[in-house]
Amino acid sequence: MNFPAGLFDAGWAYGAFLPLAAIWLWCLRTANWKRIVDASQFNVWLGTIVVLMLMWSMKAGAQPGLNLHLLGATAFTLMFGRQWAILGLSAVMAAVTLNGGAGWEAYALNVLLTAVFPCFAADVLLRIVERYLPPNFFAYIFCAAFFGAAIAAVSTGFMATLLLWLAGVYPAAMLFSEYFPSFILLGFAEAWLNGAAITLMVVYYPHWVGSFDDRRYLIGK
Repeated sequence: MNFPAGLFDAGWAYGAFLPLAAIWLWCLRTANWKRIVDASQFNVWLGTIVVLMLMWSMKAGAQPGLNLHLLGATAFTLMFGRQWAILGLSAVMAAVTLNGGAGWEAYALNVLLTAVFPCFAADVLLRIVERYLPPNFFAYIFCAAFFGAAIAAVSTGFMATLLLWLAGVYPAAMLFSEYFPSFILLGFAEAWLNGAAITLMVVYYPHWVGSFDDRRYLIGK
């Protein structure tokens, strides 16, 4: 992830800016603005961006475009919803790119892959938990936060692998044998990071986690 400049041809790199702009517009039009208007919540949103900037700057990888880093997208989505999480992670990617950790030509592809996709994946997992599982505190923590983060990380890795293959950057045999399996290990770390963060916030600062409803998960249990 965090693709450098020149890794993809112009069609892939610049063509991704159009869907990204449409997604940004959708986020701004449909986001829950009440969540950010409050000064304390806005500060938490900005603080989360800063923490993830540092996290995304720490990555491991041997070849261009084949690096790994923790996402934090699931926790961000559970806290502020997918719209504000996407916008926040877009700012994170801009900071990482400005710091030389990625390329501006690939900025849109990077955001679509490491922000838009995992935020939507986390939101889908949350909706499945809310619809099909009992309104239980542990179902929320373990399924939406822990398991949801692992699924988001592994599926993002699969999409990154697929993108690199379809764009002809690396051969499929190498990607699926050497690159994609690393995301399975990353999924465990992602699960513990996001799950632990959401658990601590739900216990000590539940108002930071917008998707957590006391009336649904605690009252009367």
